[in-house]
Amino acid sequence: MELQAASTAVIAVHLQGDIVSADGAFGDFFAAAATSRDVVGVNNALIADVRAAGGTVIYTRVAFRPDFSDLVVNSPLLSLVAQTKCLVDGSEKAEILPEMTFADGDFVVTHQRLGGFSDSGLDLLLRSRGITTVLLTGVATNMSVESTARQASDLGYRTVVVSDACSASDDDTHLAALNSLGLLGEVVTSADVREALHVAEATSTA
Repeated sequence: MELQAASTAVIAVHLQGDIVSADGAFGDFFAAAATSRDVVGVNNALIADVRAAGGTVIYTRVAFRPDFSDLVVNSPLLSLVAQTKCLVDGSEKAEILPEMTFADGDFVVTHQRLGGFSDSGLDLLLRSRGITTVLLTGVATNMSVESTARQASDLGYRTVVVSDACSASDDDTHLAALNSLGLLGEVVTSADVREALHVAEATSTA
C-alpha cells in the first residue's frame, strides 16, 4: 500500500455522543461495539499518524436545527432522530466526542444525511486541498461510513476504509459491510496506514 500524505485525508465519521456514547440516543445500537473495538483510541492514534505525516484531518458530524426543519424523515433511522429529538446542533451530545483529539488545521463538516458528502462542503474542502485519497473511519461501518465511502468512490476519490477504526452494531454486521466495501475501495488496518505514511520517519525528521 502506498499513500502520499499531502493528498490524503482521514474522514472520521460521526464520533458523537448521541451515536457512540452509552447514554446517547443511538447508544443502545452502537456504544457497546464501539467500546469493545476501542474505536476512539484507534481513531486518535490514526489521526495522530495522519497529522504527523502532514495529511488532512476531517471530522464529519450529523446535526439538525433545534426545530428539526432540516430533518427529512424518509428512513427508520431518521425517524428515530425525530422521535428522540437527538443530534440537535449546539447540544453537547451532537458535538464530536471530547475524547477525540483536535489540532489546529483540523476540520469539522456538519451535514443532515447519512453520507457526509450530501448537501455539505466536504467535496469542495477536499478538492481545495488537493485531496485524492480518503481514509474512512467511524460509526457505523454499515451506515454512515459506508454511505460516505460510496459517495467518495462515485466522486472519483481513492477510497480506503480503515477496518479497525470502524464499528457497527455488532461484529457480523461490521464484517459484512467491509466485505461489501472491498468491492468499491480498499479495506486496510490502521497499521497499514501508519506504514504507508512512514510516520516514524516523518516524526523523527520534524
